[in-house]
Amino acid sequence: MRAYELMVIHNGELDDVAVQDALKGVRSRIEAVGEIKSVDFWGRRKFAYEINHMTEGYYSVLEVLAEGGALDDVERSLRLADEVVRHKLIRLPDSEAARRGLTGQAD
Repeated sequence: MRAYELMVIHNGELDDVAVQDALKGVRSRIEAVGEIKSVDFWGRRKFAYEINHMTEGYYSVLEVLAEGGALDDVERSLRLADEVVRHKLIRLPDSEAARRGLTGQAD
């Protein structure tokens, strides 16, 4: 299993209930192919610069364990979702994953 960090920025014009529903959908797609270790909902934040004529968005960071390539469909659905302004999926280095306690390997 590989450790990933996924940041999702939802449209700031949505209300809190709609954002939580959208996040629930993201979580269910991830849980179908991997394991969510933690979810950190940052709430509504101002952008450093305007994105698609928007100045605010709802930030969420998820730590995920999944096999390589398993999150391809999740990433594709995030690219197509209208309520998602931006997303970023990165694979955490093994040492960082162990430091965060995501994997059983400790250095």
